[in-house]
Amino acid sequence: MSAPLWDRILEDLKVAMKTRNELRTSVIRGLKSDLKYKEIELGHELTEDECIAVFLAAAKRRRDAIDAFTKGGRVDRAAVEEAELAEIKKYLPAELSEEELINLVAEAITETGATGAKDFGTVMKATMAKAAGRAEGKRVSAVVTAQLKK
Repeated sequence: MSAPLWDRILEDLKVAMKTRNELRTSVIRGLKSDLKYKEIELGHELTEDECIAVFLAAAKRRRDAIDAFTKGGRVDRAAVEEAELAEIKKYLPAELSEEELINLVAEAITETGATGAKDFGTVMKATMAKAAGRAEGKRVSAVVTAQLKK
């Protein structure tokens, strides 16, 4: 793998191991493993976008686990998952602000010629392509729904 994110993962893993930061070491090893499995699955070196997609999937798994542990009364496990999510977020692009997201959705509505709720899927697809990992699907969905109701 030659992507700068891959190099960053390897360097951060060395630092985490030297400083004996168990949480960070564990998370980075997991990310490294996820990246390697994806590379094997696709059969080629990962691009930056593919690396980000792997990180987004890992972040989503942590969010789902946080929800499940919180609902199950396991606050201690939810806290661990939150700490892991914070480590993963260091590798993701900065989140879009609410205003930026609204502007992206407005652009997508204009480009697709959407007129109502029936065009939800088309607008979501266009917006998610533009957001490129900088916004969660739930956030985008909420903004798209609100914009299409106007």
